Amino acid sequence: MSVGTQSVANLGAWQQSYFGKKGPSHTTRMFPKRAEELKAGGSIYWVIQGSVQARQVIKDLVAVKTKSGTKCRIVLEPSLIPVRPVARKPFQGWRYLKPEEAPPDLDHEAAEDDLPIRAELAELGLL
Repeated sequence: MSVGTQSVANLGAWQQSYFGKKGPSHTTRMFPKRAEELKAGGSIYWVIQGSVQARQVIKDLVAVKTKSGTKCRIVLEPSLIPVRPVARKPFQGWRYLKPEEAPPDLDHEAAEDDLPIRAELAELGLL
């Protein structure tokens, strides 16, 4: 979930301003059980405004010690890859998508067309 994000471009701009040159990451309290599988080509899919709209390739998973225990920092490639919007309700925790269940990447032309109506059309099953 990317709370408060308006679009894929907005997420990218926020990541750039927040993480800068060190590159984007996301920290979660649970370390994934299928870590090696994720590091070998997995992606994190971003739910924006009620639909999956983008993915980022996972570069690494790093254990981070904190006062409350060990957390997992998901180190991400900087580029966001737009995907065909798929409606998704809020959820918690890890969700593993089989390759055939993952939304397909949008081609370059469709990615340039970052219209908010895409999410609404996807929710209605029209995309």
